[in-house]
Amino acid sequence: MENHPRVEIRYCTQCRWILRAGWLAQELLSTFDTDLGEVALVPGTGGVFEVRVDGELVWSRKQQGRFPEAKELKQLVRDRVAPDKDLEHSDR
Repeated sequence: MENHPRVEIRYCTQCRWILRAGWLAQELLSTFDTDLGEVALVPGTGGVFEVRVDGELVWSRKQQGRFPEAKELKQLVRDRVAPDKDLEHSDR
């Protein structure tokens, strides 16, 4: 079995950000099909909203001051898991 990357979306349960986290997870899974091994939703607190690929932080709401757009998150994940992948409309 191939070793596919793990994406982790840590979201704040106090802020009720589970729907946003779930939607982004769905976007990543539908875009990357079998390129990803797992997309995990990890509950957190204190306003956290972070996305990691194999442990590497690729997005932090606290650092960026906002949530990621689906398009930019797909590009960040693509650059780490499948650099040659064409994201079609998300690359424009």
